[in-house]
Amino acid sequence: MKLLVLEDNERLAHVIKGVLEKEGYTIDLFFDGEQALDALNRGYHGFILDINVPSIDGISILETIRLYHKEIPVIIISSNHELEKIQASYEIGCDDYLKKPFFIYELVQKVKKLCQKPSQEVALWSGYRYDYVNHRLFEPSGEEIKLAKKEILFLDLFIKDRHRVVSFNELEEYVWEGEDTSTMNMRALIKRLRKKLPEGAILMIKEVGYRLGEL
Repeated sequence: MKLLVLEDNERLAHVIKGVLEKEGYTIDLFFDGEQALDALNRGYHGFILDINVPSIDGISILETIRLYHKEIPVIIISSNHELEKIQASYEIGCDDYLKKPFFIYELVQKVKKLCQKPSQEVALWSGYRYDYVNHRLFEPSGEEIKLAKKEILFLDLFIKDRHRVVSFNELEEYVWEGEDTSTMNMRALIKRLRKKLPEGAILMIKEVGYRLGEL
């Protein structure tokens, strides 16, 4: 499970990263709000945001997250104890708020509560199973379907909420890991995957993105 941490205190940021990685999470650190904003569509399962950071503050980033990601948990951490800031964070849609200084154990418990890891195996279409931990897809017969790296990354995007629509931009950021790609490359990837999956497994939502079909 991948989390974004925005914290301009590098010492604290690395402490958070180290502790959460020991709990099995993958952590991307950002010390600048603008850089974090550019990375929001990289398939994160949760966000930990400081309010007072360079370029763009954490509350503004929270507003952007809630425009596109209504259900992904967001924890605000801040030395700002002003009631107005705390109220604004909750009104915009943060799931929890930690005032600095805090015990790192508090943050770990909040992350575990809000960012629950998915089961190792996820049921997709009728009889198809996806092993999220080992990134392996199985047919109803139990035979494994061999997947290339980008095909694995594509399926990983849908594991948290298989009913949501993944935008073209999010697909590019996550599957191509931030590298520029073309519509032709994206369609070629989907075409290859569709050959390995049952008909109707991947649906395109015109001018929006893709979602998994109901089978």
